[in-house]
Amino acid sequence: MAITLEANYAKKLGLPNFSSHQYSVTIRTELTELSQVEAESARLYALLQDAVDREIQEVGFMPDASRYGMNHGATNGNGHSGNGSSNGTTNGQTGPTAARRNGDAWNCTDGQKGFVLRIINENQLEKNEVEQMAQQLFGAGVKELDKMQASQLIEELLEKTGKKSNSRRAPWQGQQRARS
Repeated sequence: MAITLEANYAKKLGLPNFSSHQYSVTIRTELTELSQVEAESARLYALLQDAVDREIQEVGFMPDASRYGMNHGATNGNGHSGNGSSNGTTNGQTGPTAARRNGDAWNCTDGQKGFVLRIINENQLEKNEVEQMAQQLFGAGVKELDKMQASQLIEELLEKTGKKSNSRRAPWQGQQRARS
C-alpha cells in the first residue's frame, strides 16, 4: 500500500509601494507505512521552510512610486510624510488628516476598521499578533494602513481564521439590496 504525502510551504511578504511577493514550494512523496507520516511531515516542513526562506530574499522588480502614480504616503528623506513638517507638527491642520498623523485615527475606511476589529474580536486574535502581521506585510502598523493595504490585511486575516470569502465583493461592504 502506497501513501501519498503532499507538503506545501508558502510565504508572502509586503513590500513598499503596494507591492508584495510570495513564494511557495510543494513536494509530493510516497510512503510505504502510515507510521512514517509524522516524521516525514516534520522533515518536509523543515526542508520546505528553509527553501522558501532562502529564495524569497530575492525581491525582484519593485515599482517606482513616481512612475506608477503611487507616491501617496511617500516619505521625505527624514522618514516623515511630505504633508507635515519634519518636527512632527501638523502646521495647524486639524481633522482626520491631523488625527491620522497623531495616531488617533485609522487611514483605511471606517468599514475596513470595523471589519478588522470584528475579525479580531470574533476569533479572539491577539492584537499584537495582528499588528506584527501588518508590520511584516507592509512595514506599517494596522492604523497606518491605507485602503489597499487594509483590504489585503483583511484577506490575510480571513484566510488565517479559515473564513476566506469567495465573494468578489469586499466582505466589509454591506449586503447588496435586492433589485426590484
